[in-house]
Amino acid sequence: MTARPPGGAEDLPRYAEIRRDLEGRILSGEWPPGYRVPSEFELVERYGCSRMTVNKALSALAAAGLINRRRRSGSFVAAPRSQETVLEIHDIQAEIAATGKPYRYEVLDRAARPATAEEAGRLGVRPGAQVLALLVRHFADGRPFVVEDRLVDLATVPEALDEPFAAAPPGTWLIGRIPWTEAEHCIEAVAAEAPLARLLQVAKGTPCLTVERKTWQAGSPVTWVRLSYPGDRHRLVARFSPAGGRRQGA
Repeated sequence: MTARPPGGAEDLPRYAEIRRDLEGRILSGEWPPGYRVPSEFELVERYGCSRMTVNKALSALAAAGLINRRRRSGSFVAAPRSQETVLEIHDIQAEIAATGKPYRYEVLDRAARPATAEEAGRLGVRPGAQVLALLVRHFADGRPFVVEDRLVDLATVPEALDEPFAAAPPGTWLIGRIPWTEAEHCIEAVAAEAPLARLLQVAKGTPCLTVERKTWQAGSPVTWVRLSYPGDRHRLVARFSPAGGRRQGA
């Protein structure tokens, strides 16, 4: 019997601990697509908990699209969803490098602190929870390409506390280390206010594209980020088909 899933956070609900453990097996490839997930009875025995708790963990995995639950047959690891159904999470460093332009970045501000009420609302944590706040500017061919304003939940990503982000920018670092299972995007057109205009080296009031994104792992917040692009340096493209599939990119 497994008393607690390996690496479970003490302050997570029991079902979230179980979900994280099962999710780790799926994302690592230990349980490949089509693999039959142990039955609820087996999981109850394994984790020493109630069937209701196990059912809640499995329901969360199903809602995230990681497993398919079939009546009488059990639960099976789902095939990866086509990237055509979601707005992709792009690695800014790789995106700029793909254009052939020289890339560099600078961390303008880095602070570990208790979340303000506004920051807590953005990230989905309680006010006062420990977060890492980052302000990063990315350059393409010597010109500011995007300003990154990011919050990282240190309860989910404690290793970020001591990471200087000297070898890779925060987005690249997170993509390589923290598998996300859910994401939410909000895209807006805004006029650059003075602080943002200075960072992007554009005139105040210049049209800009902002992409706000939240990501979660096993229901726990990972990061909130706002990416602000000058309107003439970035675009989002989507291709739709009558069947409902679409391709999206940046």
